[in-house]
Amino acid sequence: MYSAKKVETMTGAELRQAIANKWGFSYDVQLRKTQGKIFLQVMWRYQEQQSFSMDEAEFMQHLDAIASYLSDWDVVEQVQKFIATTKERPRLGKAVSIPLQIGERSIEWLIER
Repeated sequence: MYSAKKVETMTGAELRQAIANKWGFSYDVQLRKTQGKIFLQVMWRYQEQQSFSMDEAEFMQHLDAIASYLSDWDVVEQVQKFIATTKERPRLGKAVSIPLQIGERSIEWLIER
């Protein structure tokens, strides 16, 4: 009998909460491709800073987009575990890089355009 694997999904609000629970602020996140690998980077800028470049609605839209990729790539659990267990923390000029194991789906990101 076939049993489908349950795919974890995540919203932008859940991503924001996981980061805030770990580090105390709503840090920005970016997807980065480097050396043939894809990383979710937790940046040192955070929404509560006066100088932060996005307003609340823009920030939530951005987080929703990132969370959508994480869900589509089926890496939500990887990200949650990494955030929960890492000793690293974002600091000025140094992001926390979370390596994503996205398998075959990475090909669309790894092809140079």
